[in-house]
Amino acid sequence: MGQTNADTDFSAGRDPWLARLGDLRNVVRQQVVARQLDGHVRGTFGDADGRPLRVLDVGAGQGTQVLRLARLGHVVTAVEPDPLMRASFDKTTASLEDAARERVTLLAGDLAKLASVTSPAAYDLILCHGVLMYLPESRTAIATLARAAAPGALVSVVARNGDALAWRPSVRHDWEAVVELLDEQEGALKQGRDPLYRNELGVQARGDRSADLLATFEDEGLRVEGWYGVRVATDDVSVDTPVPTPDELARIVDVEERLGRTDPYRRLGTLIHVVGRAPGGRMAPWPRARTSTAG
Repeated sequence: MGQTNADTDFSAGRDPWLARLGDLRNVVRQQVVARQLDGHVRGTFGDADGRPLRVLDVGAGQGTQVLRLARLGHVVTAVEPDPLMRASFDKTTASLEDAARERVTLLAGDLAKLASVTSPAAYDLILCHGVLMYLPESRTAIATLARAAAPGALVSVVARNGDALAWRPSVRHDWEAVVELLDEQEGALKQGRDPLYRNELGVQARGDRSADLLATFEDEGLRVEGWYGVRVATDDVSVDTPVPTPDELARIVDVEERLGRTDPYRRLGTLIHVVGRAPGGRMAPWPRARTSTAG
């Protein structure tokens, strides 16, 4: 997988991202990813003798997934470089019950500094969601995540699906954008690099081709346990579309989850969710809960 020279700075899109957290597309994304992730956690760890998992979330953002896991009883460490995103994370953490809040540690840092800011070094469940598209390439990031994994740990990555960049504008009948993205995909393939796009936050970003991403997992010693498309059918709506009634939302998430695990539909997901497993199967010694600090 070739490197790009993209200037992919998420901070430019931070404010619109935070403003849209409660809208349909983001809620569907988070709920579908949670279902996919929870299925693998149950299949891998069962009840883990009633003990919490040691969870690491790199590029945790506002903390939707990792704080959900803290509510479920797991001990979580979140690493986030942006101070305003950490402030949003802290705001949500403050709403947790005391026992859950004590299981949360928030650290300032990123993938490049991961080894220096996290302790202990091995985690049972590692998340890196919505980060890779803002990096010049994915292999370095996945290698870093693999080094932080305990024996038998799960590593969960959500990236932009570089195979389906033209799908969103096509279902919106934006033919000019379709042609532009198809040209970009073809050019990137010929040049041996990843395709680029400008997302709806106004930030230039990068897509990962599914075959390349899956191969990178395997190359870094992470056996692919499953991969899924995310937002196959609901990506054509505008970014500010509100969440419907609970019953309708549940139907949407049911359909999206099923499409996301079924060929050929999963290949059209705007995002690709890959879950890999580190070698071995014995869980690392159990951590002692740490108190939260914004760093």
